[in-house]
Amino acid sequence: MLRLVDQLRMVPEVARLAVRTPRNAAVAWEGYWSRVRTTGPAGEVLWDAEIGPEAEQYAAVMDEFMDRSMPVIDVGWGNGRWSRWLSRRFPQVLGVDVSASAVQRAGEESEGVRGVDYRTLDLTVPGAGRLLQAEFGDSHVFVRGVFHVLRPKQREQLGRNLRDVVGARGRVLLTETDYRGTPLSYMQSLGARPGSIPAPLRRAIGSIPAPLRRAIGSIPAPLRRAIGSIPVPGHFGPAERRAALQDSISTVLADGPALIEAIPMSGTTTTSIPGYLAMLGSR
Repeated sequence: MLRLVDQLRMVPEVARLAVRTPRNAAVAWEGYWSRVRTTGPAGEVLWDAEIGPEAEQYAAVMDEFMDRSMPVIDVGWGNGRWSRWLSRRFPQVLGVDVSASAVQRAGEESEGVRGVDYRTLDLTVPGAGRLLQAEFGDSHVFVRGVFHVLRPKQREQLGRNLRDVVGARGRVLLTETDYRGTPLSYMQSLGARPGSIPAPLRRAIGSIPAPLRRAIGSIPAPLRRAIGSIPVPGHFGPAERRAALQDSISTVLADGPALIEAIPMSGTTTTSIPGYLAMLGSR
């Protein structure tokens, strides 16, 4: 009961932050990244934790299913932390993001790192996947935390573009947050309290695009109306994958639960968020 009371007390502040969110996703992400001043565990970006145990989950399935001689496209990965990690395992990595400011920061943070490059590209736009296929041929794709903030049509289009990128030989490693509680309980799990929302979470609420309304789940109607546009991550698991990718990349080579690491909300330890991992191939 106390948790529900705390959630109700959080509504006004969260709603105030959410109302600032641009409805255009590309504009929202550019606004977010253009204001970022520091990254890493002590920085401003919620999902930019040091790469640790989370990577071990990915390395195992990569070693089993991915041809290490092929290039990798890292989709929507901001300042390039995971692109740099991938560059130690694959000969060529391209990080793509809708935000030019993110691409600029990724380039600056990757100075001196071989085998990795970045460019501004929106893979929810029809035809974007064919452009990458024409340039790189069949490629692997790494997607961490992108699908869960997209609308259904965007998810489907991203899936079609990824199908074009992987061709016959590439694989998609998809990993997404899969928190099954309500948006406000999700925020509580990240350390939010009435009158005290951690700064990285505050910035994310005020900047990223509003997710699907159905991600709000079984919140009582008055509360649902109050927080209908809160831009928190939705959950993305097997059912959401099937809905988004049934007409594109539907061959599941491996899947299961995962843990997604975020920067510390308090203290010095990283924050672990329940997630979902899938290794996929085209039909």
